[in-house]
Amino acid sequence: MHPMLQKVLAAFTADAGCQLAADEACALAELALEDTLELLALAGMVRQLRGPAGTATCAIINAKSGKCPENCAFCAQSAHYHTSAPVYPLQSTEELVRQACEMAAHGISRCGIVTSGTSLSDRDIDQLCEAALAMRASAPIRLCASLGLLTEEKARRLREAGFTRYHHNLETARSYFPAICTTHAYDEDIETLHVARRAGLEVCSCGIFGLGESWAQRVELLQTLREVGVDSLPVNFLCPVPGTPLGTRTHLAPREALRVVALARLMHPEKEIIICGGRLATLHEVQSWVLASGASAFMTGNYLTTRGCGYEDDDALLAALGSRRRS
Repeated sequence: MHPMLQKVLAAFTADAGCQLAADEACALAELALEDTLELLALAGMVRQLRGPAGTATCAIINAKSGKCPENCAFCAQSAHYHTSAPVYPLQSTEELVRQACEMAAHGISRCGIVTSGTSLSDRDIDQLCEAALAMRASAPIRLCASLGLLTEEKARRLREAGFTRYHHNLETARSYFPAICTTHAYDEDIETLHVARRAGLEVCSCGIFGLGESWAQRVELLQTLREVGVDSLPVNFLCPVPGTPLGTRTHLAPREALRVVALARLMHPEKEIIICGGRLATLHEVQSWVLASGASAFMTGNYLTTRGCGYEDDDALLAALGSRRRS
């Protein structure tokens, strides 16, 4: 094992409170290609020592799609770009309940309601809170919300309706954010995470990797999330969408994506690391390696505007790996 990896392993073994420092993470990111497997194995060991046991699964509902006024350079739903993404208003309570029941039938532990736009209107919040009550009554599944920027009042109402976790990605490092989005400030995203926490909601946040950011900026994002104090980190890999400014970028190489997962685990040893968008398109036949590289959960089913892995396919994957599903 590389001496640097040996040093990190010794530190984690000796100190139950050890966390990888940002400068150490940057150094590990620059290790030679031949050290990749040992880096992944180290992250896997740290997950066994400190991370959640078993494998959790979550899924999302694209509950309101398209015509978003934000200009995020990767997003198919932005009104600034011409894409084939669907456009529709907030789905009915009946449709949301149907999808939640389908997820619960497959043992999925969390259902995330996602809506496009800077934030949800008061009228839509009313409708969504009513739907949440019906979903909780119909399906044994925990509810998460991803509704854009959040106010104290909206956060309180979501909590009272039964949502337990709020998801809001920072997307990338503060230093790279102006290259990705110029229609709102990074501090607004940070404040939304704090608002959710103050309301008693768990906080789920990370970003998309492969936007053109450097390794130092990937570490910067992971460090910011540690300072905020998130509960879970949804790791996404860019799926280039034709018609967006990043539509011609290539997918990350699998080894690079797996290194991202490993660094996320080493910098957040006790947190939930969830592999979300771009899993299959980026990792292909090595997608199961995420669990050996530090991940503790993954998103199953379709994503917002692109296809993901089917529930049955992921059920079979977990069974083949002998991984215990965590409720």
